[in-house]
Amino acid sequence: MAEDKGAAGVRVGVGDGEGVAESVPKSYPLYSSVLLRAGARVQRGRAQGGGVLDGRVKVDASGPLSRLPLVKSALQMFDGQLSVHADSEKLCLSTWIPPIPSRAFSRLADSRLWAVLGRRTPDQVTISITEECPNRCAHCALPNSGNKLHLTPETVKGIIGQILDMGTTLVIFDGGEPALYRELPELVAAVDDRAISTLFTSGAGFTAALARRLKQAGLYAVNVSLDSPVETEHDAMRGREGVFSEAMQAIENALAAGLLVDLYVVLRRENMPHLESFHELARRMGVHELTFFEVVCTGRWSERQNIALLPADHARLAEFVLSAGAPRIFSVPEAYKRFGCFAATSWLHITPAGEVYPCSCYPESWGSILSEPIKKIWGRMRAFPYKKSKVCPMRK
Repeated sequence: MAEDKGAAGVRVGVGDGEGVAESVPKSYPLYSSVLLRAGARVQRGRAQGGGVLDGRVKVDASGPLSRLPLVKSALQMFDGQLSVHADSEKLCLSTWIPPIPSRAFSRLADSRLWAVLGRRTPDQVTISITEECPNRCAHCALPNSGNKLHLTPETVKGIIGQILDMGTTLVIFDGGEPALYRELPELVAAVDDRAISTLFTSGAGFTAALARRLKQAGLYAVNVSLDSPVETEHDAMRGREGVFSEAMQAIENALAAGLLVDLYVVLRRENMPHLESFHELARRMGVHELTFFEVVCTGRWSERQNIALLPADHARLAEFVLSAGAPRIFSVPEAYKRFGCFAATSWLHITPAGEVYPCSCYPESWGSILSEPIKKIWGRMRAFPYKKSKVCPMRK
């Protein structure tokens, strides 16, 4: 059985056509109850015209709940998709989803089923731990206030404890540039097995030594941000020379440490012609996933209304995602179409000042973690008017 491995040495679902390796289980349990039984299998069949196996996921489900539209839609989101990693013990559907099986994934599955009955859970919480950043990104959603805002380690640990108790299964550390936060490994270690933790980075400060410390602390994945596969274009967007090189080095450092890596791209009209090049770069660098997010007119670009994707751009993106091979692509615009806006429904964002937003792109504070419990603020967010909207309210 020939395997294609990234720098982290993980299986990415290719082989020589002789079927599933004996060490890989036939099915990974997604959910098991009287009302719903679901499992995922990694298919190992020959691709057309060659010997490369694509390792796509096949989801099987039965029981009364499997016929509910929301449950079917959630399961179908991964059916036929590439996984980012599979071995004899675990299946990783995405860098955004806890591994299967795990306590964190079981909690996520439960929260999604409860959502069918109307109960909201902040599954994904982003914590911007610091404003500090050497870049001046043209499209920054949370530009530096100049006040050197940051959350203390004790405050962040308190936040983590509260959101884990509320059901959170993905804790994202963001900034600014979180790699410059000295106590970052300590914060990662505070996330127990009820959730996974990930990190957004431009690459600045993300050294090989830090990558190893974060892996040891329990970090699940790293999202490396990229605005263009062309070095000069990316550096221009980031307001500083050398940022592209730092991003590429961060990818290498993360893979060498054994971390899952996602290349995170904010799409706008100007970089839509680079879809194929983004994917080729992701493949060449050996990352596990490529995420496409659509730019939002907020932060430094709050007055720009001519940058969001046009209907033709959305159609091209959907066509490209369907036809592309490995690495796996996660298209957030496609997820929006399927599930609607996640803000205040399953997403929550906390700023370096302690303000709580429905998401990082909707700069409206619903309270401060410095003055009241997050659970109370989350409850108040039930009144957020755009929950599950099919169009981002910041793009209207």
